[in-house]
Amino acid sequence: MKTKLKYLIKNSLSKKMKTKWFVIANIILFVVIAGLINIDSIIKFFGGDFNDKLEIMVIDNIGSYEEFKSTYEIASETLNLGEVEITKYDKTYEDALYEIKEEDKILIELNADETNFVRAKLVSNDNIDVNIYQLITTTINSIKRDIALKHYNISDNILALIDAKVEIERIKLDDNKNADEMLELIMGTIFPLIILPFFMLTMFLVQMIGAEINEEKTTKGMEIIISNVSPTVHFASKIIAGNVFVLAQGLLLILYVVLGLGIRFVSTGAVIGGEVQTYVGDIINSLKISGVLPVLSKAIPLTIILMLITFLAYSLVAGILASMTTNMEDFQQLQTPIIIVSLVAYYLSMMAAMFEGSLFIKILGFVPFISSLLAPALLVLGQFSIVDMVISILITCATVFLLYKYGIKIYKVGILNYSQNNLWKKMFKAARN
Repeated sequence: MKTKLKYLIKNSLSKKMKTKWFVIANIILFVVIAGLINIDSIIKFFGGDFNDKLEIMVIDNIGSYEEFKSTYEIASETLNLGEVEITKYDKTYEDALYEIKEEDKILIELNADETNFVRAKLVSNDNIDVNIYQLITTTINSIKRDIALKHYNISDNILALIDAKVEIERIKLDDNKNADEMLELIMGTIFPLIILPFFMLTMFLVQMIGAEINEEKTTKGMEIIISNVSPTVHFASKIIAGNVFVLAQGLLLILYVVLGLGIRFVSTGAVIGGEVQTYVGDIINSLKISGVLPVLSKAIPLTIILMLITFLAYSLVAGILASMTTNMEDFQQLQTPIIIVSLVAYYLSMMAAMFEGSLFIKILGFVPFISSLLAPALLVLGQFSIVDMVISILITCATVFLLYKYGIKIYKVGILNYSQNNLWKKMFKAARN
């Protein structure tokens, strides 16, 4: 029995992985993922001006050129806005306009103002990148601020007191709530991106198992297979092969991301841009402040376990439904409820922070299939405890056991049944026996 099971699993995996389409699809996935990670380098390679040197000319009529240059260069390097060359322009304004048209430079003219201290002109041939525009504006305002402080003789000590941040003592009367306002925003934006691959792989798993079983039924190959192995072995081989394939595909996607980041590091010397680093840093700081990081150390392993068990549950449902159909069109109709349940789980996980304290949402966190996405979100938000998460896992395990126990009975009846007459009646009768 074990030999036949291994053979069927190996044969099923070979049909999926040892094909030109699998290789082509993964090559395309790798190219797309690596390309998105290295999009700026690709633009530059094909002649784009994504990272061309930015040339800024400054007509300084207030004696602040050095301050402007040092402030801008330091900020530009921190934000990774590319190479910049700032020069003091000594010719006339009209000459500068000519150079801008010919060489696509940027001109900044700084003038004194009686009421607002500084008046500036910013001239370019076309649109300026929004980040560069904001940095230029911030730098000029910084110069204006320093001039104003000197005008009113404000000392460095007083300035330090003015610039000192207000210390806010954050008090939460609900000790069970670990998520703060920033964390709720993260759960509505970052978390969906993390669970999206799981959602996509689930749909792929259901579709793949259904297609393979229907192919064997349509070509009458099922009769030959079942004459040599039991329906139980055949059912188990489809479930195991399907899950192994999906997990392997998931690992390949992670590998493509790592390789894409590696290519970026080799080609540019930086894994990710400055803005992304700052954003990720803000997220980590928010998690530290909210006290969620200790929870994540326990939540991540439990979430992986729950998702793996849910993969198994989805594959059992797909195999059972596929055995009851005679063609792929019928199976696609039957899998519609599965897609709806998955979508409900996906969107509820995104909106979990909006339903704080909702008993209904917490109950849904224990419902199999939905719990795979909703329970981890509730755990991070502090609406689920570790015990609740374990209970959700146990309920899903019990669901898998029941699906296999009664599903194998339905599978035995439906796998060789090519008639739609009274099929549902036969299925329920088989499940009761």
